Amino acid sequence: MGWITAEQALQRLGTKPQTLYANVSRGRIAAKPDAADPRRSLYSTEDIDRLASRQHGRRKAETVAAQSIAQGDPVLPTTISTVQDGRLYYRGEDAAVLSRTADLEAVAGLLWGGKRPRFPIMPGEETAGLPQAFTVLGRLAASDMPTLGRGSAVLHADAAQVMGAVSRALAGSTATELTAHERLARHWHRPEAADIIRRAPVLLAEHELNASTFCARVTVSTGAPLSAAVLSGLCTLSGPLHGGAAAAMDELVDAASRLGPEQAIHLSLRQGRALPCFGHRLYPHGDVRAAELLAQFEAPPLYRELAAIGEALVGEKPNIDFALSAMAAAFNLPPAAPLIIFTLARSVGWLAHALEQIETGSLIRPRARYVGTAPAY
Repeated sequence: MGWITAEQALQRLGTKPQTLYANVSRGRIAAKPDAADPRRSLYSTEDIDRLASRQHGRRKAETVAAQSIAQGDPVLPTTISTVQDGRLYYRGEDAAVLSRTADLEAVAGLLWGGKRPRFPIMPGEETAGLPQAFTVLGRLAASDMPTLGRGSAVLHADAAQVMGAVSRALAGSTATELTAHERLARHWHRPEAADIIRRAPVLLAEHELNASTFCARVTVSTGAPLSAAVLSGLCTLSGPLHGGAAAAMDELVDAASRLGPEQAIHLSLRQGRALPCFGHRLYPHGDVRAAELLAQFEAPPLYRELAAIGEALVGEKPNIDFALSAMAAAFNLPPAAPLIIFTLARSVGWLAHALEQIETGSLIRPRARYVGTAPAY
């Protein structure tokens, strides 16, 4: 990806600076600090040229759709969350500010548009973890009622039941008096980490129409149960380019412990790989979620060195995946903790989008643009 200055970008776009900055805040143009002058930003040549090409006439519908999917342009309306001016908002509330006092149940009430729910905990197996979450959601998806024709109050109760099942599968605790984050802290025998475990899910609960959220909305748009929507979201989240991204941090940390942080980063870059867990397209000046979380604890020295050297070499700040990995290391949490926290948190967001999609009453059914062999007539 090439990078150009603001002046060059404005010349190609033929727009005002305010329009350029608006496109950056909406994630349409990637930006990063200029290594020669951190007060200035550089902008993606590819994104600038793509937007500039739109000035030359109306695009075909299939081109609009393809670029929306590939480039992250908005494709459907939502009232749930948005990223604007480098901040994440849940129904107009700043997520970083919420994380200082709220817990996941409070955020569920906000995102679902109702009262603070209680996640009912049902008896289950003693073991807990991601495999159990897949298993439990699969069983529920096969037996739960479809969502079509059912009232809002019933669906909200279903959503709370699904969250109770997810929390039980991930944390293993049957203690009904505990909140979701308290169950995790008890399960991991880390009472001193309870507050940071509370904060992280609040920051992760929702993030616009990402890949897993889109899958959850597609699933429930068919009338499938809410549990099926969460299961489809979890399947998508498990990929290394989504919720599993923090696992790539383990390799970097391991290399840094053997070679030193600078050599580990140089090795990664020389191999043609992007530095894992740095930068985010929607936050050109730094992932606000990571900044908020990292400010609440002292990251291990190796992580602090990686953050400083990585930012200096690639011009990007650590993102939320970096922060989750650093948090797990600082509090001696299990290796799977980042993805478990991510799964628990984002299940609330998937359910919020599922409930919103049900209200539209519409099926999400895009068409494919065929580029294969021409049919024989």
